[in-house]
Amino acid sequence: MTNLQSSNQLPRWLLLPLLASIVAITPLAIDMYLPALTEIAREFGTDVTIVQQSLSTYLAGYGLGMLCFGYLADKFGRRPLVIFGLSCFCLISLALSFSSNMDVFFILRFFQAFVGAAATVVIPGYIKETYKENTAKGMSYVSLIMMLAPLIAPAIGTLILDVLNWHWIFRILSIYAFVLLFFVLFKLKMSSDKDKSVRTEKSFLGAYKTVFTKPGVRAYIASGVLTSFAFFCYLTASSFVFMEVFKVDKLTFSTLFSLNVGSLMFANVINSRLSPKFGSKVMLKGGIVIGLITASGLTLVNWLQLDYIYTMVFLMPLMGSLGIISVSCDAIVLLKFKNETGTATAVIGTLRFGCGALAGPILAILYTGTAVPFAGVMLTSIFIIGLLQFFYKGNKTKMTK
Repeated sequence: MTNLQSSNQLPRWLLLPLLASIVAITPLAIDMYLPALTEIAREFGTDVTIVQQSLSTYLAGYGLGMLCFGYLADKFGRRPLVIFGLSCFCLISLALSFSSNMDVFFILRFFQAFVGAAATVVIPGYIKETYKENTAKGMSYVSLIMMLAPLIAPAIGTLILDVLNWHWIFRILSIYAFVLLFFVLFKLKMSSDKDKSVRTEKSFLGAYKTVFTKPGVRAYIASGVLTSFAFFCYLTASSFVFMEVFKVDKLTFSTLFSLNVGSLMFANVINSRLSPKFGSKVMLKGGIVIGLITASGLTLVNWLQLDYIYTMVFLMPLMGSLGIISVSCDAIVLLKFKNETGTATAVIGTLRFGCGALAGPILAILYTGTAVPFAGVMLTSIFIIGLLQFFYKGNKTKMTK
C-alpha cells in the first residue's frame, strides 16, 4: 500500500490530475487571454503591443512569487501555500475582469502571477512525496496532463470571445481556481502537511545557499535551465520558421505545432514507463544523445534549405528529448533535498523563466531570415548540456534519496 492509500488520501489516479490542474493555472492564465489582446487594447484605447507587455509582467510576477513562496512552503508546509495561492488567484482573476484601465490591468496581472506561484511551487514537492525514488515517473505523468492546458487554452479563450467578451476569460479562470480550491480543502491531505520533520530550519538566504552549494546539483539545474531555453527558442521562433520561412498557412502551422506538443507528451509517457526501470540519470543521458543527433540533423536540413517536412522529421524527436531531459533533471535535483524541496523548485522555475526570456533577444540578434539560427541555438544548448552531464566532474556524486 502507498502512503496515500494508507492515510486515507486520494489515490494516485485522482491525485495526479488534481496536481496537474493546479500547475495548469499558469499556462491557462498566459494562453487563454491571447486571443483577446486586440479586444482588450480596443477597450482600453491603447495599442495591442502595449497589452502584449502584460505577458512579461505576468512572467516577472511569477518568477518573484516562486522565489518568495518556495522557501515559505519549506518553512510552514505546502498546504497553507496552495490554499493561499488558489484563494488569491481566484479573487485577483475576478478583479481583473473588472479592470477599468491599462495600469490597473498590469498591476493585477502581476499579482495574479505572484500569488499563483504560491500554489504551483509546492506541486513538485507533493510529487516527490508520492513517488519518492520514482519522482521522474510522477513528474512525467503530471507534465503529460498539464501539456493539455497550452493546447486548449487559446481555443477556450476564442470560444469565450465568440459567446461573451474578454472579461469572462478572467471570470472563468476565477471559477477554475475556486473549484480547485474546493478539492484542495476537502481532498488534498498529504502526510507531509502534518510532518514537521520535513520543514526547513534555515533562514531564507540559508535555504537558497543550501540549494546552490549542494554537491552535484548545479550541473543538473544548469541543464534544466538550458533545456527550458531551447524550448523557449522553439516557442519564440516556431511561427516565424513555419509561416515565414516555409510559407505554410495557419491551419498547417497549428497542425505542426500540435504534432510537436504531441511528441513532448509521448516522450513523457515513455519516460514514465522507463525511468523506474533504468533510473533518471540513464534516461537523462539517453535524452541528451537523442537531442544531439536530432538537433544536428535539424541544423543540417535547414542549412541545406530543405522542405519543412525534413525539419519536422528531426524537430519532433528533438522536442521529445527536451521533455525527457527536463523531467529527469528536475527529479534528480528534487531527490537531493529533504527539507528544501520548495526552495529548489523556486530556483529551477525562476532560472528557467529568466533564461527563457532571453530566447527572443538572442534569436533577434542572430536573425538571418532562415531557420538556421533557431536550429543552431537549440543544438548549442544541448551540446552544453552534454558537456555538463558527461564531462563535468562536479556531477560525479551519489544521488541523495
